[in-house]
This record gives sequence, structure tokens and C-alpha cells, in this order.
Amino acid sequence: MSYFHWIAGCILALVWFSRIVDAAIGMRTIADISRPEWDRSPDKGGPRVSIIVPARNEEEHIGETLTRLLELDYKNYEVIAVNDRSTDHTGEVMDGIATAAKAGDRLKVIHVAALPPGWMGKTHAMWTAAKQATGEWLLFTDADVLFRPDVPRRALAYAEAESADHVVLFPRMIMKTPGERMMIGFFQTLFVFGHRPWKVADPKTKDHMGVGAFNLVRRRVYEAVGSYQALRFEVVDDMKLGKIVKNAGYAQRNVYGADLISLRWANGTMGVVRNLTKNFFAVMSFQWWRLLLSVVALGFLNLMPFLGIWFAHGWERLPYTVALASLFAIHVGMAGRSGVPVYYFVLHPVAAALFLYIMLRSMALTLGRGGVVWRGTFYPLEELRKGMV
Repeated sequence: MSYFHWIAGCILALVWFSRIVDAAIGMRTIADISRPEWDRSPDKGGPRVSIIVPARNEEEHIGETLTRLLELDYKNYEVIAVNDRSTDHTGEVMDGIATAAKAGDRLKVIHVAALPPGWMGKTHAMWTAAKQATGEWLLFTDADVLFRPDVPRRALAYAEAESADHVVLFPRMIMKTPGERMMIGFFQTLFVFGHRPWKVADPKTKDHMGVGAFNLVRRRVYEAVGSYQALRFEVVDDMKLGKIVKNAGYAQRNVYGADLISLRWANGTMGVVRNLTKNFFAVMSFQWWRLLLSVVALGFLNLMPFLGIWFAHGWERLPYTVALASLFAIHVGMAGRSGVPVYYFVLHPVAAALFLYIMLRSMALTLGRGGVVWRGTFYPLEELRKGMV
């Protein structure tokens, strides 16, 4: 037992300590465009931007989202809202805002009545909108994202300064319950330390980034990588857009922005569980063996430090202590960005256990159904596998 604890503890200490050192150095290189130095406009008034908002059954959120988008303090832009086969009043809300706001060319509403074969609803909606866009830049966002008026000019000023082709802005998550804070805090930590956003700007690495709330990409780059037609049957379309842009050699950047954009991603603990169930098996390329290996690795890295510190004895506890201290430091570092208090560190193993459940649930439901059900549409597993990038 002594050898087990020394080996396990040293592995955990090495992994978590090296990650915190890497992050401590790297995270400082990521710009925050909410800072005063980015409170400016792009040169020559700024290029034209097409903001694309796909929505299916979003009558609760789409009104406020579009209203805020029509109040941006940037002149050269258009909003294209796509009603993707909604069965509620989403389309009516869109049309009502367009009429009431007298938006003219500022807001265009597209109604999709049927989904063509070989497409997922969201990717088809974004592809359809992009074909009608007139902007030099395309900004893909979601129907529940709330924009501050100064977002576009700050993001475009940064893109010009960095000569970037794709800019990803991390949103601020609105969290109203302890369960949301616990789950989203863990997810953000997992996401950041898994995808290393500080490495995305390095063309020598494979690290890439995409966020559904804010993917700003040059139109010529979007078309050069095959548009959303190349991602027509991708479940995790936002990250895969980032992947094909990075793999094609274009300049990709991620930025922080405090509350420049915000959204409430899930309602309660089980809301997070439901939202992620669709994605996790897709992230593992629908390979059961890969998901099971990831479950073992995730469980070992996130549960074993808390278990080992109790079951080890004497000096065997030292490496576990280093691992736990590193994990705590990660929570301290993330607290300022995520808004999740540091004391949620004590719930880290609870969140980890729930994430293991999400991963296994995602695999079981996908294999059991023979596909993915999302927003009322069934997508067969065989086609999903063929459509992966």
C-alpha cells in the first residue's frame, strides 16, 4: 500500500503542480479587452460585421438578445437572426422586434422551415445566414447571449492590433444557484486546463479554441476553411470551427472581457448535466473505449487527491498535499475570472463525480438511442461519425 500511495501521489503532484505553473505563466499572456486600453474603435471607422444569431425555441431569451444587439455603439454592422424550425413563438418575437425597432437593413430575420439531410440544425442555420451576410467579419453567437454596447469595437480593435483572423471572447456565466456555481466552476477549470488557451496563439501547438457565445472570424478565412458546410454534422461545432481555423494556419486568439458578454448557460445542477450530456460522447469522437479511459483518468486526477490524503499515512500524504495545494491554487486563480468563490474547492470531488456520471450518461444515451436528440431533432450516430472533423 505504501508504494501505491507514493506512486499515485507523486503522479498527481507532478500533474497538478506542472499545470498550475504552466497556467500561472501562460494566463498572463491572454488579453482582457474590457480594460481601458481597448476602449477604442478600429481604424477608419471599422470593417462591416455580420452578427449571426441562430435560435430554436428561444422565445424566452431571443427578445432581449436582439434588442441589445440593436443598441451596439458600432455603426457598421448588421444582425441576421435565424428562426430554426421553432415550435414556439421565437419567429414571431424576431419579426416583432424587426418591425417595432424599424431596424431596416440592421436586422434581417430568416425563417428555416425544414432541415436538409446531412445537416444539424444549428450549423445549417449559421451557414444559411452567412450566405446572406455582407460583412468582412462574421460574428457567430447564441440566442441567449447578452452583449454590452461596446463589444464589437473593442474586439475589432484588438483583432486589428494582433492581425488576428479568429477572435474568441470568453463569456461571463450568470450563476444563480450553488449547484450551478459548483458545476460551472469545475467545467471551466476542466476546459481551461484541458485546452490551454494561453497556447492557442502559438502556431506550433495544436491547441485551438472556439466558443459558441462569441466566434468572430474573417469572412475570407471562414470561406477558405470550408464554411459551416465543413462542419455540417458536428455536435461541438464551436470548438471544431476553432480547430479547422487553427489547423489551416490562420491567426487565432482568445481574450477575456469581464461582463462584455454574459449568459445563463444552465438552470441548476441538473441543467448543467442535461446540457453536457449531448456533448461529451461527441468530444470523445463517439468512441466508447476513449470515453472510458477518460473517465478513469478524470476520476484519478480529481478524486484521488481527496481520497489519498485520508487513506495514506505519515509521509505518504506529502505528495497528495502538494496535489491538493495545487488544485486549491487553481481554484484561487480561476475565482477572479469565473466568479465562483474559492471555498467551492471543497465541492471539487462532488462536481468531479457528477462529471463522471455525465460522461457515462452521454455514452449510454447515445449508444442506446443510436444517436443524439437535441432540441427535438434526432441525429443518427452513424451520420454523426461520418460528419466528424
